Amino acid sequence: MTISVVIADDQELVRSGFAMILDAQPDITVAGEAGDGIEAIAAVRGHRPDVLLLDIRMPRMDGIEAARTVCAETATRVLMLTTFDQDDYVYDALHAGASGFLLKDVRRDDLVHAVRVVAAGDSLLAPSVTRRLIDDMVSRRPRPAPVPSGSPSGPGRPGGLDGLTQRERETLVLLGRGLSNAEIAAELVVSEHTVKTHVSNVLMKLGLRDRVQAVIAAYESGLLQPGTR
Repeated sequence: MTISVVIADDQELVRSGFAMILDAQPDITVAGEAGDGIEAIAAVRGHRPDVLLLDIRMPRMDGIEAARTVCAETATRVLMLTTFDQDDYVYDALHAGASGFLLKDVRRDDLVHAVRVVAAGDSLLAPSVTRRLIDDMVSRRPRPAPVPSGSPSGPGRPGGLDGLTQRERETLVLLGRGLSNAEIAAELVVSEHTVKTHVSNVLMKLGLRDRVQAVIAAYESGLLQPGTR
């Protein structure tokens, strides 16, 4: 199956460089390019790509607003492009529904791998740098009050935690810590297949799009505090 991608960045050299790398892959095709958030939304609506590479800082409409619209309207998965040290908006982008982020100086192989991972329905959450970044973004904001059981909150306005079993709560905490399925299985002393079932149940019951939003929900529900490992 071919993965279709739209690339949105206001720097033409960045777009063309990413496009050249991705188009060279036998299983990836670049369906379109965009120079700002408005053009990105239009390109996604026109091409319905599997993945949108989306810069955070763009003219007319920034990547956060564009991600919010794309994630609300389509099944396209969003990968944000950031400079890491300079962008203070990565948490906002993840909260808008993005499935992860890439540094603009990403290596060729890592770019290709990221597109394939996100297109497959996973998120870029395993690297420790991602966990540190999410912790940092959460800690910069005033702590919300813990979510009462049964109350709507968080990404996608999931239901409260009452609907989760104890095992599913434990799984959500471990997701929030950025653990992989294999690591969660080791922690809970269960099979990876069982973990996949728990993860699917957590996402479904809380109305979450993916594991990234599960991390945010774990923090905003009060199950985890910034800096938790």
